[in-house]
Amino acid sequence: MSVEHVDTLIIGCGQAGLATSEHLNRRGVPHLILERNRIAESWRTARWDSLVANGPVWHDRFPSMGFDEMDPDAFAPRDRVVEYFVALAGQINAPVRCGVEATSLEKAADGFRVQTSDGEIIARNVVAATGAFQKPVFPAIVPTDAPVTQIHSHRYRNPQQLPEGAVLVIGAGSSGAQIAEELMEAGRKVYLSVGPHDRPPRRYRGKDFVWWLGALGIWDTTTPAPGTEHVTIAVSGAHGGRTVDFRKFAARGMTLLGRAEGYADGRITFASDLKNNIEMGDANYLSLLDRADAYVAENGLDLPEEPDARNFDPDPACVVNPILNLDLSEEGITTIIWATGYVQDFGWMKLDAFDEKGRPVHQRGVSEIPGLYFIGLPWLSRRASSFIWGVWHDADYVAEHIAGRLAKVA
Repeated sequence: MSVEHVDTLIIGCGQAGLATSEHLNRRGVPHLILERNRIAESWRTARWDSLVANGPVWHDRFPSMGFDEMDPDAFAPRDRVVEYFVALAGQINAPVRCGVEATSLEKAADGFRVQTSDGEIIARNVVAATGAFQKPVFPAIVPTDAPVTQIHSHRYRNPQQLPEGAVLVIGAGSSGAQIAEELMEAGRKVYLSVGPHDRPPRRYRGKDFVWWLGALGIWDTTTPAPGTEHVTIAVSGAHGGRTVDFRKFAARGMTLLGRAEGYADGRITFASDLKNNIEMGDANYLSLLDRADAYVAENGLDLPEEPDARNFDPDPACVVNPILNLDLSEEGITTIIWATGYVQDFGWMKLDAFDEKGRPVHQRGVSEIPGLYFIGLPWLSRRASSFIWGVWHDADYVAEHIAGRLAKVA
C-alpha cells in the first residue's frame, strides 16, 4: 500500500479540528483532517437527546458563522449544533476524510508517521484535535458486578433507556445536574451526589453568565487558581437557561447527597460534606454577583438591579440531616449514572511529549516536539480554550505557528 504525504494532518473533526482547518485555509496551508467517525461525532453520540449548549448562540459559535435563524439569547439543541458544524465544514471547504482512524503516531525522518485504518500517512505537522472528552472516568467505588445498572453520562440518552426504578446520579456539574432534573421531571425518584463545584448565575442584571465572564476578564484568565483546574461547574442552558439551584431540586423531590465514598454489601457511603459543598457553590455564585455589581458601578452602566438574586431558599432536610449511608435495594435504586467527567487519552502517540501524568507538554498548543500541536484542551491558553469560541481563537495562534514553520522550510 502506498504512503500518503501531507503538509499538515489534523486528527479529529470536532470544533477544534474545524477551527484549525479554517485558519489554515485562510493562510493557504495544505492540510487533511482525519475523523474516525463523523463530523462532530461527540455531539451526535456522546450527548443525551435533550442536551442544549451551555451558552447562548450569540456566544457559542465561531465568529465566521452564526445561528442566523435562532434568537441570539437562545440555547442551541444538540442536533442543531451538529448541523452547525456540518454546515461550517462545507462553508470553509474543510478537507475532511471521515471513517478513518489514526491508530498510532511516531516520529519520522521528514516529520511524523501516522498509521491509520486506511494506510500510512507521513505529515510534516500533526495537530491533535481530539478534544477534552476522550476517556470517561468511572471512580472505583461500586464494583461492576454490583446488582445495579451502571452507565457513564456519555452513554445516557433519555429516561426511557433506563430500567424502571430510582436513579442515583453521581456528579452534579452541568451534565449531572441536567440529567438528574430530566429524570425527576420524567417521574423518577432521583438521588444526586453533589461534590465541590462552582455555581454561577445563569443571568444577572440582564446579562448572561458568559457575558459577565468576558466583561470581568475571567475568560482570559491564563492560569487556574491552585486546585481549580478541574472544578465542576454547575450551569445549564436547559429550559431556556436558568440558574442551577440544588435547594430547589430538593424542594421538588430530589434527594441530595454528599460525595460518594465507598460501597459494601449493597450500600453506598457518602461524605458528610454536602452542606459545605452547597455553601461553597453559593460563595462562588455570590462572588460573581459582587464583581458584577462593582463592574456596573465602576463603568456607570444602566443595568437593572436584582436584589432578589442574593436570596436563597432554606436548606432542605437532606442538607440539614445528610444521608451518609444508602441501601440501593431498599431505596429501589436500579441505575447509577456516573457524571464524573473524562480524562485525556493520548496512548496512540508514541512520542515523548507528555508529563508524568500523561498530559501534553506545550505552550499555547505548541509542543516541545517541532511540528506537533494540540488544540481544544482545557486551559490550552486560557479559561476559554475548551469552549467553542475559545478554541477558534487558539486555533488562529496554532495555524499561524504552522504557517511560519512551513515558510521557513519552503
